[in-house]
Amino acid sequence: MGVEPENTLRSFVAAQQAGLDLIELDLHLSKDGALVVMHDAEVDRTTDGTGPITEKTLEELRTLDAGRGERVPVFEEVLDAVKTPLQAEIKDVAAARALAEVMQRRDLVSRVEVSSFHDEAVAEIARLVPGVRTALIASRYGPDVVERAQEAGAATLCLNIRRLTLEVVEQARKADLRVIAWVVNTQDQLRLVRALQLDGATTDYPEIKRTARFTA
Repeated sequence: MGVEPENTLRSFVAAQQAGLDLIELDLHLSKDGALVVMHDAEVDRTTDGTGPITEKTLEELRTLDAGRGERVPVFEEVLDAVKTPLQAEIKDVAAARALAEVMQRRDLVSRVEVSSFHDEAVAEIARLVPGVRTALIASRYGPDVVERAQEAGAATLCLNIRRLTLEVVEQARKADLRVIAWVVNTQDQLRLVRALQLDGATTDYPEIKRTARFTA
């Protein structure tokens, strides 16, 4: 998030207070299998620690400063801290299975949409949690991304706005897929979202909510 330390409880509360429609977060598994909220696979960029998340236990991750004294949160803490609907990005099939357990135990199908860059992770969460809303994320892609989404069972495409084309949008529409652009942080990008009549966009800056309704 552009105004608070990213993927912290502080940032999610700020996004909720800004009135955004959906909050996006990123999930990784710790060494001992906890669903922790962090974007990168390593802790170096966003905390005062070093090394891969998968090589640290939850207790070790809890000792790190994620910015302004914030701890690295676990997924269920975010669920308890905000009421805004969530989009949870998973990095692999193992994370999909861990997330599925939480979603089923807490009955989160209507509240949490699950996204991933990895087709197999999208397909796995759809298999494990009937009725879950899923989204395939892509950075470098062509029109074939639409077929990939269909094969994985995704209902939404989350696409890098820097590579977004009218051709891809039209193909997605024909396949009855929603299209969300990321990351929309400038007015030029916002104008493109509107011109293409997309279903939404992800932003780092909640104040863009003044001119449109987006996720954060």
